[in-house]
This record gives sequence, C-alpha cells and structure tokens, in this order.
Amino acid sequence: MKKSTRRSSPKKPFISADDLYALRLPTAVKISPDESRVAYTVERMDEKKKTYFSNIHIYDIAAGESKQFTFGDHSDRAVAWSPDGRFMAFVSTRDKKTGIYVMPVQGGAERQLLELDGAVSGLQYTPDGAHLVFALRYNDSNFIKDEEEKKKAPVFRHITRLEYKGDAQGFLPKDRFQVYALNIADSGLRQITRGKRDNLHPCISPDGKLLAFVSNRSKDPDIEGLKFDLFVVPFKGGREKLIRTPAGPVFAPAFSPDGKTIAYLGHDNPNDAWGVTNTHVWIVGVNGSPRARDLMPTWDRMAIDQSISDMGEMGEGGSLSWSSDGRRIYFTGSDTGATNLFYITRSDGKPTRVYRGPCHIKAYSIAGKTKTVACVYSDLTTPGEVHMCPAAFGGEKKAKAITDLNRIIRTNRKLGRTRELMFRSFDGTRVQGFLVTPPDFKSTRKYPAILQIHGGPRAQYAFSFFHEMQYLAAKGYVVFYTNPRGGSGRGETWADAIAGGWGDLDYKDCMAAADWLESQKYVDSKRIGVTGGSYGGYMTNWMIGHTNRFRAAVTQRSVVNLRSMYGSSDIGWELAREFNGHPWNNFENYEHCSPLPYMKNVKTPVLIIHSEQDLRCPIEQAEQMFVTLKVMGKTVEMVRFPEEPHGLSRHGRPDRRVARLEWIRKWFDRYMKRK
Repeated sequence: MKKSTRRSSPKKPFISADDLYALRLPTAVKISPDESRVAYTVERMDEKKKTYFSNIHIYDIAAGESKQFTFGDHSDRAVAWSPDGRFMAFVSTRDKKTGIYVMPVQGGAERQLLELDGAVSGLQYTPDGAHLVFALRYNDSNFIKDEEEKKKAPVFRHITRLEYKGDAQGFLPKDRFQVYALNIADSGLRQITRGKRDNLHPCISPDGKLLAFVSNRSKDPDIEGLKFDLFVVPFKGGREKLIRTPAGPVFAPAFSPDGKTIAYLGHDNPNDAWGVTNTHVWIVGVNGSPRARDLMPTWDRMAIDQSISDMGEMGEGGSLSWSSDGRRIYFTGSDTGATNLFYITRSDGKPTRVYRGPCHIKAYSIAGKTKTVACVYSDLTTPGEVHMCPAAFGGEKKAKAITDLNRIIRTNRKLGRTRELMFRSFDGTRVQGFLVTPPDFKSTRKYPAILQIHGGPRAQYAFSFFHEMQYLAAKGYVVFYTNPRGGSGRGETWADAIAGGWGDLDYKDCMAAADWLESQKYVDSKRIGVTGGSYGGYMTNWMIGHTNRFRAAVTQRSVVNLRSMYGSSDIGWELAREFNGHPWNNFENYEHCSPLPYMKNVKTPVLIIHSEQDLRCPIEQAEQMFVTLKVMGKTVEMVRFPEEPHGLSRHGRPDRRVARLEWIRKWFDRYMKRK
C-alpha cells in the first residue's frame, strides 16, 4: 500500500502568561469628518522596558489599507481630527511630561503646541479649526522651576480636602481641572473657566460660540460626589450660566447639530449607592427650556459600558454622539453580559441596537453624515479589533473588521471553549455564567475547577476576551465566572439586591455557582477553588469564612474590614451610601458585613495577593487578614506587588502581571492538582 504523503497540521500551543506581551490592543477610535478614514490607537507592552506604549494608526476606507501614523516608544492618545480632516491633534506623554501635538494627516513633521506637567482630557477642535479645547489640571511639580527640586520629596503635605488621593494617581494636585483653549497658530493658551471647583467634560457648540461643561458646586463636592450641574459659557469669555437639571450626576454633554439642545448622561438620584440607579440619556434646551428629561425612563439598563476583562481598564463614564440630522443620539449600553451600541431618538423612549449580540463594544465613533460607525470590538475569542458597520439598526450584519492586530490568538493558539449559560440560584433566580473548559477537554475526565468572582460590585463579566480565564483553562482547570446579584447588566433591582448589606444574596448566588460546578460530571467536586479581586476578593474572603467546601482560595486586592476601609480608601467615605450610614451610626452593619470577624472559621488554604500602592482597597486590608490568619495558625501566604495600584491585573507593569498569573496558578496547583 502506498504511504500517504499528507502532512498533519502542527499542533497549536495553548495560551501562556507570556502571551500578554504579544497582544496589540486598540484602545480608542475616531472616524474622520468626511468618513473616509479611521484613526485608532494601539497599545502594546514592551517586555524589556517593562511598560506600555501606544501609537496612532490610520485606516483608509477607500483603499482598504491601514498605516501607522505616529511612531516611537511613546504613549499617544486622545485623537482629534481637524474639521477639514487635514490635521490630527493628539496628546502624548514624553519625557514624563504631557504634550499636545498636531500633525498633517498626509505626512510631515509633528508640531508640539504645548508641554507641561499635568493631565489633559476631552481634547477637541473648535468648528473653525483655529483652536483646541480641553480640560487641564496642573501637577504641583509644574510650578517648581528647578528640575532637581522636582525630584525631591516635599518637607510635608498639608491636607485640607477629603479627596486628597486617588488610586493610580497618588496624592492629588492642589490645582483643579479648568477648561482651556489653545490657539493652534501661535500656541497661545487661554483659560476659559475659573474657580475652586473642577470644571470637566468640555464640549464646544456647532457654531463655536458656546462651551458646555459640568461641575460640582455643592457645599462639599467630596462628600456630595454625585451633585454635578451643567453649565455653558461663551467661548470668547464671559459669565457662565447654569442650565438646570435634576439633582444627580451629569457628564458627557453633547450639543445637537443645530446647537439648541444638549444631550448628557446622568440620573436624578444624588444619594445613589455605588452605581445602582440607571444612567440614561437626557436632553435639555441650551437656555434651560425645554426642561431636562430622561429619554428612556422605562429602559431598565445602564447607558454606559460596565463590562470588565483584563484587556484594559473598565469602561469609565461614556460618550454620546448625535446623528447629523439631530434625530438620533448614539451611546453604548450594558445588558446581560454584553455591551452593545444603541441609538435613541429624541422623542422615543425605546433604544435601538445598532451593533448587538454577544460582544463588548469598548469605544465607538460617528462623524460626518453619520452613515458609518467605527468601534473597538471584543468577544470571547477576540482581545480587540477595530470594526466598521452601518449606523442603522442591525449594522453588525454588515460589519467589517479593518484590523488584524491579534492574529496570534485567532490563528496560532488553541483556546479553551467558552460558553455562556444560565443556572438557578437557591430561590430559582436565573444567574448568568461563563464556563471555560481546557483546550484539550475530554468529557470523560475529572478536572479541578475554579470559581471566579468579579469586582465592583457594580460590573459584569461579559462576552469579552479574558486572558486570565484562558490561561487557567490552558493549565488544566475548568473556569466558571459568573454575574451574581448586586452586579450590573440586569437592571436596578438586580444591582440594588445587595445595597445595604453584602454577603447575603450575592453569597448565595456564588454558592449556587459552586453547586452547579459540583454537579458537572467532568468536575472533581473535591478540587474546586475560588478567587476574585476587589469586591470579588471581598466575596472570596466572605466565602472561606462561611464555608469549608473550597480546596484553595486566592484573594486579590480585597476588602476584609469595612470600618477601616472607610477611612483608608481613596473613596472610603462613599461606603455610607452603600451601607446606609457611617460606621459611627451603623456600626453593627459594618461589623456584620466585614469578613474579618469570620476569619476564625477559615480552614481553606488562602493566598493573599495585593498591590502596595493600592489606594482603592489599601494594603492594610491585606495586612489585617494575613496577620489574623497567621496568628490563628491558618494556612496563609501573602504576595505583595511594589509600586502597583488597584488595577494590577488590567494595566500593571507587564512582568508583574505575568508574575501575578503564575502565583495564582501555582497556588491552585499546590492544593488542587493530584500528586
């Protein structure tokens, strides 16, 4: 018999921790005014320099080609097209300073318009193309002229403000955000807003005469953190005017094409717990008439992105875009594990999905005649690509991927299968989960399993690529990550289910997830572990203090003592809205809901992972837990990551992200892999 000459295809390797270095993640997208080109930023990790860089690329729609626009080991971001499409403005951090640059789109040298020590947001051109508008806050070091003095630690820090520090920011500058205009011709900088309060989210009117912004002018903005107002001020200077809106947060204002109406994101509950009340699209007349109204009062979802993964930071805030005829307003919304693109008409209360289905739209852009949408897209097998689609209903049916940044994942790695499922909690409530099985999965085998719990708590696991889950599956674990009550994506009642008292319905839903795992024939019921970060770390701590059914646990950037977190976290005092009062007038609730008193019950081997510069859930939380368990003679170890903030898993130093993954895997291997 003649031997076959057919060659078998090479076996694809499984995903590794080091594959993080190979990823190229689009972080923002901006379509040109004439809808002929798409600019997008791509972030990469540098293994040798142990940091992140990002550059701008431009896709020519007619030619079907993409070219890199900026180069070098920089962090280029905040792209803005000039109204005629000939120039690109952007923000870049170089030599530890923030600069604003402009560059011809057809090629040529970049020009630095401004360089300073500070933070810039909301960069946009004025309609005549003569100025750039943005919000700017100077760092304290900007006012020190001697470069050597800048490097020295201050003699002391005098603190008078409640909000004096911020996670991933450190000690906040004394300066406040103000709105500025930068003359492109001569680089002249002009301050438009003033005062002792932050003025944010600038937006220029279509005729260039007015500038809208938001500001919290309450008696104490740090305590009354949701009481923002909407203002307009003449662009050329003059008195600001308050546009009355209901009490509550206001952000992302956007002028209608005729300049008579402003749309914004917000709600009318200034005493809301942590993200329970639905954020919706509102409109109001520029002169305050017609009065502000919610365009979608019966829509029981959030008009912002609340999906999380480890492929970048969680979506913060949101953005609105008007159609060219002023009839529709576009936004992203979160719904049952998906973040889709929607529009709503200015008269109809029912949002329409443009890009729908099992995916995560992280950013989008509409311009010109608003016939085309460009968006940053992710799904369960796609870390991130740029897509284009029609701006009409069902646009995803004609969607086109215009990048292929992560071919290594798509074609060169064998991934574990991820599937969405619904399971029943103790009271019959349907809870959403995502199950990842190992790439070489066989239903006849018995696998160890890991239950993952998300942070927030007001967030959702989603139809979005999650490297950590795939990595653990590649190491032989069945991974189950779920969306218990108290999270996002299922409406206000779902989110409000745990407000006032964590550790009840959320715990029962997580235990129902563990029950479901145990019921699967391919799961070894005696080898199930649990892990989570932030609120997920809190719930991990709570669970091992209330049950001994888990073989091992890894608690990350967690909360263990709510009373001490109240004073040590950068937002700790906001716990009063979540727990119906302050520790001094609701002591019993803070004590009851804290995992620390239940550490005496722990029998599960636990690894504590925490970042030393975490200001959201400070390192003292991990230290309290470690010392308590160690003194009690429990099995506990701690891994501390120097310099890192709360978001280590999403945007920490690359080598530390890899080390974190390996520590998690090694801990579970130690206690859950058969010898």
